[in-house]
Amino acid sequence: MTDDLVEELLAGKHRALARVITKIENRQPGYREIVSRLHEHTGNADVIGITGSPGAGKSTLVDKMAATYRERGLTVGVIAIDPSSPFTGGAVLGDRIRMGSNVGDMDVFFRSMSARGSLGGLSTATTDAVKALDAFGKDRIIIETVGAGQNEIDIVKMADTVAVLVPPGAGDDVQMLKAGILEIADVFAVNKADLKGADRTVQELREMIQYRQGDVSVSAGHHGPDAAIEDLDKPQGDDDGWLPPIVETVANRDEGVDEFLEALADHREYLVSAGRLAERERTRHREEIRTLLREDMSKLLEEEIEYRGGLEEYVERVRERETDPYTVSDELLGPLAECVRRKREE
Repeated sequence: MTDDLVEELLAGKHRALARVITKIENRQPGYREIVSRLHEHTGNADVIGITGSPGAGKSTLVDKMAATYRERGLTVGVIAIDPSSPFTGGAVLGDRIRMGSNVGDMDVFFRSMSARGSLGGLSTATTDAVKALDAFGKDRIIIETVGAGQNEIDIVKMADTVAVLVPPGAGDDVQMLKAGILEIADVFAVNKADLKGADRTVQELREMIQYRQGDVSVSAGHHGPDAAIEDLDKPQGDDDGWLPPIVETVANRDEGVDEFLEALADHREYLVSAGRLAERERTRHREEIRTLLREDMSKLLEEEIEYRGGLEEYVERVRERETDPYTVSDELLGPLAECVRRKREE
């Protein structure tokens, strides 16, 4: 069954792709073997992360992005990460229609997945689903995350290019960007740019980017203050690295979408020309391996605790001051550590 699914997916059958992603998301038996088999067929897609505060219009922009890519003859895979239900673990918003412009287009594969409580709003299954879409042959893979926040930086571990959407008049959101998420943006989009406050939001982002470059004065530069500000809207691929461009969009009217896609393409070109794409791939694989090691070790430890009769006896002994948490940890991990040491010495 696993062999058939893999072969059908690689042959471009959407039904097989859907079944594989279902197995991946539900962690059904055989999913690890499938992902392992697909890995050698990955590495061709351009993976784009879309994040931003709730209400920024992420879903609308992603819908228009997919439609525009299709007009250009490219195939698209979309993974929309939704908040998890505290009861079922499933995607709360998973049944809503979010890709209205692309309904019926088999070359746009849309999947709503649950965040499953992952801190960054992204689960390990998302990484595997991206691999399935990549192996299938999708040209562009878009990951739309739950929202923006300190923990949303997980998107960096999965995407080649990360775009952060900011709504107009988002004073608090811009302050939040200063707190940490600014560093993950390769491209900024001020969506709903037809609304009041858009110009101010663009200016605040420009000043923040300039400040990040180590120059708090936007008047720096030999072309004068206006030119210095305008230059921040242009991608920079020189020795100083990439300077995130700011694109204004009105997604529900399809305005600025082409310019936004061009900014994404410019960043991709920069990654390739500067040799940064391979670096990002190494970072992704490094983080993926670490995540899997943590998950697998956690499961192995849970099995050991269950074998020893559960955790409650240890909890009670700690409460009675007969032992302490560090000693319990050493006792439970001791057999596993000893096995590793013996294997190392063989």
